[in-house]
Parts: sequence; C-alpha cells; structure tokens
Amino acid sequence: MRGKGITYDTGFVTRSGHSTREPFDLDVVRREMRIIRADLHCTAVRITGGRQDRLEAAARYAAEAGLEVWYSPFTCDLTTDELLDFLADSADRAERLRRDGAEVVLLTGSELSLFTVGFLPGDTLDERLALLTQAHRLRQVLAEVPARVNDFLARAVETVRARFAGRVSYASLPLDGVDWTPFDIISTDASYRNAEIADRFRDDIRAAVAQGKPLAITEFGCTTHRGAAAKGGRGDTIVEWGADGRAARLVGEHTRDEQEQATYLRELLDVFTAEGVDTAFVNTFARYDLPHRDDPREDFDMASYGLVKVLEGRTGTTYPGLPWEPKAAFTTLAELYRR
Repeated sequence: MRGKGITYDTGFVTRSGHSTREPFDLDVVRREMRIIRADLHCTAVRITGGRQDRLEAAARYAAEAGLEVWYSPFTCDLTTDELLDFLADSADRAERLRRDGAEVVLLTGSELSLFTVGFLPGDTLDERLALLTQAHRLRQVLAEVPARVNDFLARAVETVRARFAGRVSYASLPLDGVDWTPFDIISTDASYRNAEIADRFRDDIRAAVAQGKPLAITEFGCTTHRGAAAKGGRGDTIVEWGADGRAARLVGEHTRDEQEQATYLRELLDVFTAEGVDTAFVNTFARYDLPHRDDPREDFDMASYGLVKVLEGRTGTTYPGLPWEPKAAFTTLAELYRR
C-alpha cells in the first residue's frame, strides 16, 4: 500500500457554529503532526474540517512534518453555491501549499448527499439523516441523487482545476453514484466492515480496486467498546447528543475494549494491502469532543474512533503537555505502518 494514512479533524462545524475540535491550539496541532509522522509512521494525512484557516494551518504543519497532505473540506449544511465558493478558496490555498513543495491531493468535498443542502430533501443534516430511516420515501428520492451529485462534482472539478495543479478526488458515499471520469483517484468514506457485509467485504474492495484508477479508502475504523467491530461505521451511535451539539449521555451499558479496535484495524489493513488499495486513512487521530472518563457510564471515548483518548482538564504522561494518551490501536497502527 503506497499511502499509509490517518484522518485529522480540525473541527466539523454545524450550521449553529458548534465545532468538534475546541480549542484549536496551533502548537498542539504542530506536535500532533510530528507524532503522526515520526511515531505512527504515517506517510499521509487527510485533514478535514469546515474552517479554512484551520485546514490550511494544519496542512502546512503536516507538510512541514513530511506528510502527503489530503486537503479535505468537510462542511455541513452549506448550499451548493456556498460549497463551490468554499472549494474555490480551498483550491487556492492547496495550490499555494503545493507550490511551496508539499505533495497535496485536493478533495472536492465529503459525503455531499448527506452533508450538503440540495441532494436529498431537507435543509438540515438531522432532516436528511431522518430520511434514511424512512424506507419507502427514501426509495423515491435516491434515484435522483447521482445526477445531482455528478452535476455538482463536474462544476466543482472545473472550478478547482482552474486553481489547483495537483491530483483531485472526492470522499464519496455509495448513494452518491459518482462518475469518476474527471477525477485522478477514486475515494470512498464507506469502507467500514460490519456484521451485515463481512462475508463480502473483501470482494467489494477487490471490485473497487478493479475500476482502473488508484483507490483511496478515505475513512475506516472502529470505536472503542465491545461489539463495536460488528457495528463498523455505526459504532458511535451509542452516544445521545444534546441540543448544543455536545455528547449528552451514553445509550445503554457498554464495556470499554481497546483491543477490539486495534484488531479491527489490523484485519482491514491486511485486506487493503492484499487487494491493492493505493492509500488508506484510519478514522481518526482524535475526537476531542468525546473525552475519556473513568466512570464507564460517562466514558464518551468508547464511542470514539480516535487512536488516542482525550483527557479532561489534564495532560497525559506519554507525550507530556498533550491532552491525551495513546490507545492500544495507536501502538498497533504504528507497528503495522512501520513495516
């Protein structure tokens, strides 16, 4: 596998302004990028978020650390016109970084059909997510999604290629129905193995690789509780969120299991390597909005895909001054990537 990567959240921002990464300390970001390169042995990082200055700052620190930068806007509830403006600005910033010597891939958005207004009915993310539970209505609207998505992506690619001379991709979902013709790399956020698809997971990866362009797994991982591997991408649904966008409580009783998370990463990376995936990004380095607590009833880190557990009001000992401690998956990934 050419690119050994991890995703890095600079702050997913809701329409109300809530961010998943607070505070955003530039000194911490710089140290984390160095750790990602030197200790996790990553060669690439997918930098996500909805604020341009944060994306650019993190991208520069990543390039400084020697990482290939996947500049990945991940916005919420923007209109297509707003997103197109955001992507144009992203392309200008990514091109400046590329001209300064960094290896940069620019993504023209992430999971548009769910997170952007105009592809599925609903003006908010909550309304569009609710639609996914309404099977009859969903069947009626899904057929229209690929045409809308591909129309937008054609405009997005034209816009960014006029400003950015590097490789271009898009972090997709299956319901997007993407036509990959204008892109350099096929990228998918939907590579979570769960119990329902476990028997065909390897075949699905093999088929995706066979499409003829490099395949990037832009997101995969496992949360940190027993039984999370069977849930795949739904491992964080054990959290109930408050009206303020913050984690309010855990739903049900759960047992912390760092080893299950680590084993899942090892098994999927084995599949990706064997089947010829070009680049893979573990989701994710840290979830600052899901802190670890000693009380299992309040340990939100059990719902986190992060390789580190975020601490509240204190710093760790492994990396003094940083507000987290590595989990078992951190050590496992470092061993796998070092090879």
